[in-house]
Amino acid sequence: MNEILVLYYSRHGSVESMAHQIARGIEQVDNVIARIRTVPPVSPESEAVSPDIPVAGHPYAELSDLEQCAGLALGSPARFGNMAAPLKYFLETTTPGWLAGHLSGKPAAVFTSSTSMHGGQETTLLSMMMPLLHHGMMLMGIPYTEPLLHTTRSGGTPYGASHVAGEDNSNELSADEKMLCLVLGKRLANTVNQLAKQS
Repeated sequence: MNEILVLYYSRHGSVESMAHQIARGIEQVDNVIARIRTVPPVSPESEAVSPDIPVAGHPYAELSDLEQCAGLALGSPARFGNMAAPLKYFLETTTPGWLAGHLSGKPAAVFTSSTSMHGGQETTLLSMMMPLLHHGMMLMGIPYTEPLLHTTRSGGTPYGASHVAGEDNSNELSADEKMLCLVLGKRLANTVNQLAKQS
């Protein structure tokens, strides 16, 4: 069974909801399962320490999760057109895996949520792609052969799945956003299976 890591940081719950939809898409494909993990918040005060196990929600990711995965879906809210600091901090601890080539040749996809339609979604997705390229991962988005990319009036980009959360972060995922998350998860899982057959 091939396992895909769905790794995310979520402040208000939107990215977490997307992670669940992407995991659903992954698990609609035979011989593939999703492992959902998050990362702890960071603090400007150096003495602040998060517990080793979160009070609620998914477990925190460990470097071994990256080593063991057959593919990766990476998600973050948009922060001024960039990934959120907690996810960037975690990625900056992955040097040992980069040196060992743990992620090299594995497929990856990215997803994000922003307050507004033009809240830096595509640049945030690109910011998450850069460290994955350094790790040697094979990046995939959502092709325009997916009809919803032409018609969606909410989130959705060729760079990856996206969501428009609204000013108070109260917007639930739209039907289009949910479907594009499923499409991305299935595409990632099918690619993992294809690569497994070739090895």
